[in-house]
Amino acid sequence: MRYETILFDIDDTLLDFKAAEEQALSWLFQDMGVEPSLSVKNNYKKMNHGFWRDHEAGLLSRQELLDNRFRLFFEQYEREVDGPNTEARYRQYLNQGYQLIANSLEVVEALSQKEDLYIVTNGVSVTQHQRLKKSGLAPYFKKFFISEEMGVHKPMKEFFDIVFSEIPRLNKEKTVIIGDSLTSDIKGGQVAGIDTIWMNPQQQEPNEIKPTFQIKELTDLYQILEEF
Repeated sequence: MRYETILFDIDDTLLDFKAAEEQALSWLFQDMGVEPSLSVKNNYKKMNHGFWRDHEAGLLSRQELLDNRFRLFFEQYEREVDGPNTEARYRQYLNQGYQLIANSLEVVEALSQKEDLYIVTNGVSVTQHQRLKKSGLAPYFKKFFISEEMGVHKPMKEFFDIVFSEIPRLNKEKTVIIGDSLTSDIKGGQVAGIDTIWMNPQQQEPNEIKPTFQIKELTDLYQILEEF
C-alpha cells in the first residue's frame, strides 16, 4: 500500500452537498417568499460559486461571504433581508442534509482499517461536525481539519502546514488528498507537495490543474490504492 495517510474532502466527495443544498434552498426561499424554481436556484448557485472562488483566492473573507451572500442575492428579487440572520436560517436547514455519496460509508470503513483517515474541509464548523456525525462517517476519521476552526483554508499552504503538524509521524510521500474541487483540493494538495485524487463523476477534462489520479466513484479508490 503506497499511502498511509488519506485526507478526505467532505462535500461532493463523501456527502452529497448538492442534495443537501437543494433541500435547504427550497425551504429558505419559501420562507422568504421567493419561488424556489430551477432558474432562481441556479442564479444563487452561480453567485455563490463566484463568492467561494473569491474566498479561495484570498479576495473575500469567509465571514464577509457568509454575512452578505443572501443579502446580495435577495436584493435581485426586491427582498431586503438581514444577511447574518438569513445565513443562520439557511445553516439550520443545511445541517439537516447529510445524504451520503454512493458507497462512501463502506469505502471509508474499509480504508480506516488499514490507513489513517482525516477530514480536510473549507466548510462551516457546526455544519460539518453535525453532518459527519449524523451520516455515520465521523468514527472512521482520526481528526477533522475545518477551515473555520483553523483560520486558514484550502488551497492555502498554511492550511496544510497545520494539518501536517498535527498528524503524528506524517510522511508526505505516503499521503494523498481526495476531493472534488480542482481549485481547492487538488491545487491545495499540489501546493502542499502531496499526491492528489480528483473525484470526477462527470468525467470532465481537468484544466491547468492536473491531479495525480482521477476517480469516477469512490469504489475506484480500491484499484488505485491496491496498485501500489
